Amino acid sequence: MIAIIDYGAGNIFSVKNALDYLGFENKLTSDKNDLINADALILPGVGAFPEAMKMLGNSGLIGVIKEEAKKKPLLGICLGMQMLFEKGYEFEETDGLGLIGGKVDKIVAPGYIIPHMGWNKLEKLNDCPLMDGLGDNEYVYFVHSFQAYCDDANIAAYCEYPDKVPALVTDGRFVYGAQFHPEKSGSTGLQILKNFGGLIK
Repeated sequence: MIAIIDYGAGNIFSVKNALDYLGFENKLTSDKNDLINADALILPGVGAFPEAMKMLGNSGLIGVIKEEAKKKPLLGICLGMQMLFEKGYEFEETDGLGLIGGKVDKIVAPGYIIPHMGWNKLEKLNDCPLMDGLGDNEYVYFVHSFQAYCDDANIAAYCEYPDKVPALVTDGRFVYGAQFHPEKSGSTGLQILKNFGGLIK
């Protein structure tokens, strides 16, 4: 079972619909026992980093997420991906979950529209099981004004806007993050979610 973490700041229903379509057993939940008993976790997120981290803190789930991420697949989506990092700088400095080294700050793209919104090509950087079965001309859907700044070793794929913006990140073990919305990215996004579900042992 995949637990979709419901802490009040996520686009949870579109993620659930995508998992239902793919045939994965899943549950929207804010119960820590569900997270412990789940085979994998998804952390969605929309809105601002400080408020989302506050809501996650109020849910009492931060500790169990950190513990479970040591032993089962976890996928952060959009703001949920950003929350995987150590620090965020949207409005104010805020601690993230610290599951991947690095920070989240404004996209620096002179002459480009911010937020970065729409379809952009995935550029592969490092091997990642979530990209199995994907070709070299895959496009996914983004909506964000902030990006991750981290080591290349943690970047599985990026997009160009105009510089390298991390699109798919990982700690190299169980933790993954998608800056884009796989549940809104057509067949490419569904393949990525299918690959995530395939990590369940």
